[in-house]
Amino acid sequence: MPSPPARLLRAHQVPESYREPGILSGYRPPRSSACECLLSLFGMNNETLNIWTHLVPAGYFLWLLLSRLGGAGAEPGAGPFLAYLGTCALYPLASSAAHALGALGGPGRHRAFCCDYGALSLYGLGSALAYSAYAFPLEWVGSTFHDFYVPVAVLNSVLSTGLSCYSRFLEAERPRLSKAFRTLAFVYPYIFDSIPVFYRLSRSAAGSCSEGSLPLHSRHSLCALLTFLSFTSHLPERLAPGSFDFIGHSHQVFHVCGILGTLFQLEAVSVDMAERRGRLPLPSSLETFGSLGMGAAGSLAILGLCFRSLRPEPPSQEKSH
Repeated sequence: MPSPPARLLRAHQVPESYREPGILSGYRPPRSSACECLLSLFGMNNETLNIWTHLVPAGYFLWLLLSRLGGAGAEPGAGPFLAYLGTCALYPLASSAAHALGALGGPGRHRAFCCDYGALSLYGLGSALAYSAYAFPLEWVGSTFHDFYVPVAVLNSVLSTGLSCYSRFLEAERPRLSKAFRTLAFVYPYIFDSIPVFYRLSRSAAGSCSEGSLPLHSRHSLCALLTFLSFTSHLPERLAPGSFDFIGHSHQVFHVCGILGTLFQLEAVSVDMAERRGRLPLPSSLETFGSLGMGAAGSLAILGLCFRSLRPEPPSQEKSH
C-alpha cells in the first residue's frame, strides 16, 4: 500500500534555514527521503507550485528543442540557437528538481540547489551565445568587445556558479549575506550579457532604429526586473504573513516572471535570427559548443568541490506542536 502523505509543518517546527519570510505553514518535514520528496509533487504544500511552474515549461522548451533538431537544426548558423534553447530547457528542469528535493536530509538539499544554480548559470551563457550570434548591434560586430564577449560570458558563468554555490555554505549562519551573494551571482551576468540589447533599446528609444525584435526584448527586460524584485522583496507574503503560503507567494511570482521573460527572449532571438540573417558573422559549431562545454566543465568542477565540502546539517529543530 502507498504510504500516506507526510504531514505538513509550520515555520516554528522546521530549522531556520528551511524557513521563508512570510511563509508560516505548508513546510514538508526536513530530512525527508527522495521518494517522499517526489510524492510531494502530487500534494499541496508551499513548494508544489514552485515545482510545477518550472516543470511544465521545461517540457515545453524540451519539445521545442527536439522539434528544432528534427527540422531547422540542420540549418547553417543554427548552432548558437540550439545551444541557447538547450539551456532554456535545462534551467527550469533543474529548478523543479531542486524544489522537489528541497526537503532532503543531509547535504542532499544543498546539492540539489547547487545543480539548480549551475544550470541557471549555463542559461546565462546560452543567452550570451545567442546574443553574440544574432542580436549584437551591427556597428559593434568585429569590435574588441564583440571578440571578448563570449569568453567573458564563459568566465561569468563559472563565477556565477561558484558564488551562488558558496552562498549555500552561508545560508544557516548568515542568511542575508547568502541571499546577497546569490542575487549578485545572477544579476551581474545578466547585465553583462544584456549590454548589446540595452544598447539597441536605447537607440530605439532615441529614434535611431526600429527593429521587430525590440518590443520583445523590452518585455524580456521588464520580466527580468520583475523577477529581481520578486526574488528580493518577498512580496506579497511579507505584507500578509500566512496568506500566501500555498498560492501567490513571491517565489512563485519569481518563477512565472522568469519563464515569461525566457519566452519573450526566445521569440526576440528568433526574430533577430530571421531578420538579420547574413548580416552578422556566425560562429562555427566548434566555437559555440566549445564555449558552452568550457562553461559546463567549469561549473561541474565547482559542483564537485561543493559536493565534497558540504557536511550534514545540525540535528533538526522540528517540534511536534
